[in-house]
Amino acid sequence: MKVILYTATTINGMLATKDNKTPWSEAEFKSFFENVRKAGNVIVGSKTFPLFLDTDFEDMGDPVVVILTREKRVDTDKVKYVDSPQKALSLLSNLGFVTALITGGGLTNGAFLKENLVDEIYLDIEPMIFQEGIPLFNPAPNEIDLKFLDQKMLNENTIQLHYSVTNKPTI
Repeated sequence: MKVILYTATTINGMLATKDNKTPWSEAEFKSFFENVRKAGNVIVGSKTFPLFLDTDFEDMGDPVVVILTREKRVDTDKVKYVDSPQKALSLLSNLGFVTALITGGGLTNGAFLKENLVDEIYLDIEPMIFQEGIPLFNPAPNEIDLKFLDQKMLNENTIQLHYSVTNKPTI
């Protein structure tokens, strides 16, 4: 399974303001929603999930949403709860997905990178600086080497960087 981390950040590496707001551009959300539709799923943490509105999921093509949490909750048809990155990927694989799309927050991003489970990273950089906020990775992962694949402008101010993770251990 191909595992893609897709996230937006400020230029100083914040995923959201300290009160969990994500004032990203329309172009960033459009690109993100397109990637979710393509994958058919999205993996989020329990603090990130409430940021999405029901209409967001409709605009994303009603994906399967996997929530990484330690809390015990009851799965629904489209929302699944797991307590580890490996269980999230196993669940999606068992459902027939060939790509998994991770989109945060910082704890979720860090957990997947710590376990060396990420193959590619899409990083949408918004032209903002938050004095305080939620960091891109929490905690920061061990040293990870990336290979630049591509870049594109999402609008006149927002750039998307695309990397592959090059130092994944072979299994």
